[in-house]
Amino acid sequence: MPKPYIPNDKWSQKAASEGYRARSVYKLMELDQRLKLLKPGMTVLDLGAAPGSWLQYSAQRIGPKGRAIGVDLTAIESIAPNVSLAQLDVTNEEALLALLAAEHIERVDLVLSDIAPSTSGIKDVDQWRSVELAQSVIAIASRFLRPQGYCVVKVFRGADFDELLRDIKREGLWKDPRVLQVQASRDRSREVYVALKRL
Repeated sequence: MPKPYIPNDKWSQKAASEGYRARSVYKLMELDQRLKLLKPGMTVLDLGAAPGSWLQYSAQRIGPKGRAIGVDLTAIESIAPNVSLAQLDVTNEEALLALLAAEHIERVDLVLSDIAPSTSGIKDVDQWRSVELAQSVIAIASRFLRPQGYCVVKVFRGADFDELLRDIKREGLWKDPRVLQVQASRDRSREVYVALKRL
């Protein structure tokens, strides 16, 4: 008989004991505490949302009058009545446009993304793919985020990271881009979160 899965670090164990789908929920909790991201009644777009722990937390924070839309290539199990789910590629802007139109959404209050590429094990390739995904998320946020709304996206630090930040600043759409590390990131992880506030 196979042994049951036992989470192998304190964050995974905590997530399992508290009913969250992944340890990554504690990253969002910390980001929320630091930036005051989530408020009741908000409309939230979560890109690269599987398995859904960020949506679980967002659904609690925005309450029954809020709405969260989770998008991922992978199917996500149902979360809560105030969460809509869609299985599609977040880099497919036309599909996202159609989704938001179908949800009758013209603007969102917050764009979240804990997205990561399927890793190849080649550090530079994985880092570049992470930057490409972040660029797609930021492009969506620049189109749909209301003024003063936040976009928070995960990026792997590496050779292309500084150029990404320069491009963000050149765009002229964002106030004081911030780069944040969180306690729940794995040891040796190169991930950081870029927090952008829309002008």
